[in-house]
Amino acid sequence: MIPIGKRQKPLLEYIVRLFKYHGIEDLTLLVGYKSEQIVNYFDDGGRFGLKISYVKDDENFKGTGGALMNAYDKKFIGEDDRIIIYYGDIISDLDLRDLLNYHESHDASATIALSKNFTIKVGLAELGPDGKLIGFIEKPKLDKPVSTGILVLEGRELKSLREIMVKGKEMDLMRDAIPHLIRLGKPVFGYLTEAFWYDVGSAEAYEKLDFNLVEEKLSHIL
Repeated sequence: MIPIGKRQKPLLEYIVRLFKYHGIEDLTLLVGYKSEQIVNYFDDGGRFGLKISYVKDDENFKGTGGALMNAYDKKFIGEDDRIIIYYGDIISDLDLRDLLNYHESHDASATIALSKNFTIKVGLAELGPDGKLIGFIEKPKLDKPVSTGILVLEGRELKSLREIMVKGKEMDLMRDAIPHLIRLGKPVFGYLTEAFWYDVGSAEAYEKLDFNLVEEKLSHIL
């Protein structure tokens, strides 16, 4: 619920309105910390033209994958659903409808939205065999795409993912769930995008967020 941009709207409101903008109107929010504030602010989603449900975190279902399995166990999501998973600390103007179309056209089990030219937040050093520094690049761009924290998952894969979850042990979507699907030979695709996205997952990242850029990229959804 941290305020974002010149309009000082909660980060989660930008996410909710992005879904509405792309015609996706049935949302389930997986909530834990400060859940009462979130529920009080968004209620049933009616004032945003949405239907919003809530699943409270359970200590037996840890991590991002665990939170998803908790929603599955409580029957908020099911095996007939096509699910867009959007991490709550990401702000983006990604075209969610185009992501869905790409996913469907590839008959994918899962599709990960990937960003090119991600800038590493630290400098990289190159050392010689004797430990002498022979090169240094300050905050270079990666030559491989990175996950944006936005993905699509077919509900038919939930049962398989549930089988690898151990209650009380953390299960991470990108570390555990997606590699599991790949090992099973499931069709998992990457959707390359040049859309704006930013991870606001730390105090330092929040302080560095350019509110003018947020206004430029996302004013059309508000």
